[in-house]
Amino acid sequence: MPESRVAAGDLRDEPFEPEVVQSDLAFEGAVWNVRDDLVRYGDADIRRQYVEHTGAVAILALDDEGRVLVIQQYRHPIRHRDWELPAGLLDVDGEEPLVAAQRELAEEADLVAAHWEPLVSSWTTPGGNDEAIHIFLAAGISAAPSAHEREDEEADIRAEWVPLDAVIAAVMEGRMRNGILTIGVLAAAQRLRDLA
Repeated sequence: MPESRVAAGDLRDEPFEPEVVQSDLAFEGAVWNVRDDLVRYGDADIRRQYVEHTGAVAILALDDEGRVLVIQQYRHPIRHRDWELPAGLLDVDGEEPLVAAQRELAEEADLVAAHWEPLVSSWTTPGGNDEAIHIFLAAGISAAPSAHEREDEEADIRAEWVPLDAVIAAVMEGRMRNGILTIGVLAAAQRLRDLA
């Protein structure tokens, strides 16, 4: 096996910006758009389509008993009611990710948190969209002053508090497959180990 040329502490994604020869709006959607780009890459031009995304936030809400809040809602592209972390789009102009996360926890779960910290950020599907999601760890959970009115698939959100270890087991056994949930619970477990 070849020896690694990158020291562990230097392992990181690297920015790279080839020339975009042409960029067209291929589809304008209600929530996000699809771009069609012609990119000069090496000695050739390649064509790539991708979803132009606003970005998003998710919340790993952890209670005093070490349970994580998971919500279940219908997701049409996969035809499942999957288990997720509370999450939402960065679709308010100028809104900071932390403020968006606080808003989304109140909107999706009628909860507020006294303590917030960044947990991990990730590109969800870099081969197909430019979405970056910022996951926050929230603690000191309490009920929001008022309940949020929900509609469409959010109207029947099911919320459960589940031990973090049980959620990780469900992920590892393939019973829960949401990528953002997976990243969030594994990052939270590592954070808690680091603090122990």
